[in-house]
Amino acid sequence: MEKVLVYGASGDQGSPLVNGVIKNGYKIRAASRYPENYNSEIEGDVESVKADLFDIDTLKKASQDIDCIAMNLPFVFDRDIAKQWGENITNAGKEMGVKKIVFNTSCYVAPADNGLAAHDGRREIEKSMAESGMDYVVIRSVVFMDNLSRFWAKPSIVKSDTFAYPCSETLKISWICLEDVAAFMVAALSDKDVKADKITVGGPEILLGHEVAERFSKALGRKIAFQSLEPNSFARQMSKLVTGSEEYEKPSIYGGMAAFYRWYNEQDPSPLAIEMNDLYEKFSITPTYFEDWIKKHDWDNI
Repeated sequence: MEKVLVYGASGDQGSPLVNGVIKNGYKIRAASRYPENYNSEIEGDVESVKADLFDIDTLKKASQDIDCIAMNLPFVFDRDIAKQWGENITNAGKEMGVKKIVFNTSCYVAPADNGLAAHDGRREIEKSMAESGMDYVVIRSVVFMDNLSRFWAKPSIVKSDTFAYPCSETLKISWICLEDVAAFMVAALSDKDVKADKITVGGPEILLGHEVAERFSKALGRKIAFQSLEPNSFARQMSKLVTGSEEYEKPSIYGGMAAFYRWYNEQDPSPLAIEMNDLYEKFSITPTYFEDWIKKHDWDNI
């Protein structure tokens, strides 16, 4: 039985990934800076191990006797740090004999740098993978349905019957749920013929903001309106929810989100509109439609 090392196993994106890997017959090792605090809600046995992305020795130990790596990495608003993480992970994996590495970028990645540190840092990690000599697959997931169940998006739906988001009224998005992203990652791990590849993935529908609101209205049985938020305004609101202040530094998750959506909103055609039928069929994945995803969640309570 092959063993998979998972970076980011304890996060929202990590749980469906680990579940999917276990269900496909792999053994799991979960990498964390604080393994003693790792409380798995995973359906199966998970070995927890210490791994500090800045400390290559801990990554070597984590990679020992590992066949494949699957990783979800946090956003970092410093390109040099992202580069260091990518090099440390891939160098450690290669030295320990890892055969394949699969990386979920957790955002759209453009064909060239666009001056956004978090985005360009993702490209640095991809470059490290490509230069490692290992088989690799990059899953470039675009925008998550699950964003709307977060504390910075859900309250307006619950309290005000409003889907408020920093996408323009004309921005088309292929929203994808985290379970489907995990399914693509597991498929990439399992398919020996998929290697040296970068695959942009979205959901089965390409939707405008008002069409997302229509999906909510139909699923919930009540009228949900769409409100297009100016990205900086969205960032200020998000910052206030977390810190109590609308003031934020540009190199932060708040400034980063605003920068991402300003860039997305300016592109024509939308880089987030992905035709997915062939990919779902190729990897034998049953897609999750937005309305079905909505019905799985509680929209009466925050």
